[in-house]
Parts: sequence; structure tokens; C-alpha cells
Amino acid sequence: MIFGQPAPYNSIMNAFIRPFTALRPKAAHAADVAAPPYDVVNTEEARGLVIHRPNSFLHISRPEIALPPETDPYSDIVHTRAHENLERLKASGLMVRDTMPAYYVYKLKMAQHEQTGIALTASIDAYKTNRVRKHELSRPKKEDDRVRNMQSLNAQTGPVLSVHQADRSLKELLEEIKTEAALFEIKGEYDVVHTIWRVEDIKKISEISSIFNAMQAIYIADGHHRSAAAARVADMRRTPESSGQENYNYFLTVVFPHDEVRIFDYNRVVKDLNDLSASELLQQLAKDFAVKACNSPVRPEESAVFGMFVNNQWYRLTLRTELVPKNDLVAQLDVSLLQDRILTKILAVGDPRTDPRIDFIGGVRGLKELEQLVRKGEQAIAFSLYPTRMEQLMAVADAEDLMPPKSTWFEPKLADGLLSHILD
Repeated sequence: MIFGQPAPYNSIMNAFIRPFTALRPKAAHAADVAAPPYDVVNTEEARGLVIHRPNSFLHISRPEIALPPETDPYSDIVHTRAHENLERLKASGLMVRDTMPAYYVYKLKMAQHEQTGIALTASIDAYKTNRVRKHELSRPKKEDDRVRNMQSLNAQTGPVLSVHQADRSLKELLEEIKTEAALFEIKGEYDVVHTIWRVEDIKKISEISSIFNAMQAIYIADGHHRSAAAARVADMRRTPESSGQENYNYFLTVVFPHDEVRIFDYNRVVKDLNDLSASELLQQLAKDFAVKACNSPVRPEESAVFGMFVNNQWYRLTLRTELVPKNDLVAQLDVSLLQDRILTKILAVGDPRTDPRIDFIGGVRGLKELEQLVRKGEQAIAFSLYPTRMEQLMAVADAEDLMPPKSTWFEPKLADGLLSHILD
């Protein structure tokens, strides 16, 4: 809702980034509504998380959890149920929509780590012209699903996590805002504390807008499916009569300073060994790697080193130095080295965006998760990686290049349900 606002909003509401009128839970219900992002839990895990939690946002982001187990999570009935569940939360008064555009300061605290960003909406046009910079492609089926989700809800309910080059003046402004009373504070998954402040003061809104409008770019860190889907929804809704100020021309993101976010390892598992025995696999690996058997899980502490768990044994794989590309930003990423030298070359894994033989395990789940998947026979082999660095991500995005899918795992995660963007 953007029309009929006071004159000071006029220039703010047609810019690179802008405030928005959030749909959010009332403070008393925020903990009941908040949920982990839809794409970090599977259906079985989501079902477990909503026991005794009828108002969890997982009923909107993963509505198949209340449908028969054989239900296709991409089917029409799932999207219909998501719409019904969101309408129920609104009708019951658990969720309300703010009446004036605002920015929202969003602080995440996980153990001793803390990061503070701004929830805002960013221009789809800026996304298309690469002022909002990408570093990976999305999986087509998941992107299609997010398009249908946004259309059925008339909202973007999962914020994109983005970063900006750290800015001292913005940090000082946020620290000032954080001395005020918070809108709400809750504890979510992994004991992460989520604290949100609403910024309604027009002077502070103008200051934040000016700082961002002076930036060359912001960088999508986590949420490429959401941003790509939002751009497609905007294209579907635009008409010759569109003013460009409609809410669907902007997508929801929380933007953090680049030096505050943490990237964890994003590990890989593969369902089979491409008809190789474990000993044959080791022989193939020895052509490019120094291979060492280890008595404990291997967490790489430097680039070009990998952990591998196969046949109930951990190995440390160190790529020969001369095989690490020197002048190719993407090829020298650890996820690329693994893909090129092992997954493609030896295990014959195809496009990681579409090949069903590969799966991805976020580092927050730990190396024991990799072991268990292999020991239970669900996967044949697992690989642990050294995390991608933020500077690498930004350099690839600045070069308008693309990383392989699932190159980064950010932790802590934003919560779904605390802030949503209505597309009217």
C-alpha cells in the first residue's frame, strides 16, 4: 500500500530500495508464528517442528505437512492450503499489517555471534540490471514453486538474505535505533535470538534510504530462488498502465554488512560411486590428490582440502597445488574444485542443479550428519568442504559470473513469518 502517503515519502517510494508496510505477527504471538526457512527443513522435519504449534508459519511455507504423506509438495492443493492458512492467521488477529511504510532493523544473535541488518524492499529493476547482484542460478522446479507460492499468497513471505559493503555511518545509525524499544524479540531454531525494531521516523527512513541509494550494489547471499521468483511475478503482473511503484515491483530482503555475516561449509553427498568400488575410487583420486586415511571426521581448515567419508572411513584429500587454477575466480572455488575433479570427473555427476544423485548438507548440521547418511545407506559417499569466503562471493558477483549451486551456507538464518511483503 503506497498511495496517499505524506509528501516526504514520494521520492523514497520510487528508488533503489524503500520501506514497506509489513505483514507481521503481533508481538505476543511472534514466537508461535516464527519458523525456520522453508528450504532448510524437509517435510518430515517440518511435521516434527509443528507438533503443538498450530500457528507456526510452516503451515504456510510447508503446508503439505498437514496433508496425506503421499501429497506432491508442488501440487495445487498445497498452494491452496498455504493461502487458507495465511488467511486464518490474519482473520484470527495473530498477524497484522502495519499502516505506514517502515524499515525494520533485524538483529540475529547465535551464541557469541551477532549481526544486524535492515529489512527493506529492493527494486526488481535494480535486480535485473545487476545493481542487486547474484552469484548463482536457481533450480527451475524450486523457482517455479516459489512463483506459485507468491501468487497464491499475494505476498513474499520469505525474505532474501543480502549483504552490503560495510558502512560506518549506517552501523552507527542502527546502533542508535537499537537503543529504542524493540517490536519483539524471540528465540528460534538453534537458540538463535531474533530481535526486530520498526523504523517509522521519516528522518531516519530518509537517512537509511540515502545511504543505500549511494551504494553501487547489494549482494544476494541466500535466497536466489525467492528473488528470481519475485522478478518473474513482477513481469507477470506488470501492464502498460503500471506506474512502477506497485509493491510487486520490489522484493523483500534483509541486508547485512558483509563483515558481520558468517558462511559455513556446504557439504555434498552422492547416492552411488558410479559403479566403482571403494578401492577403485581411491586409485582414481590418487591421480590428482594426496589421499590420507583419518581416524576422525575431517573438517578442512584451508582451501583445496576436502574430507571424504566412504565405506565407513574418513579420508583427507589434498589437491595437488599445480591443479588449482590461478586466474579464474569461479574455477578456484572449493565447490568448483570438488565438482570438476571428483564429482564430474570420477563420479559422473551431471549438472548439480538438476542431477538427482547429488544432495547438499548445510554445515550447521555437522559432520556427523554426513556420516549417518552414508552409514544408513541413504548415500554412498560424503564430502566436507572449506567454506566459501564472503570476499569470493562478492568478487564473483562483481564480475557478473556465477558460482556453482549451493556454494554457500549462511548461519544464522532469518526466520520465516516475522516479516512479509504484500504484493498489492
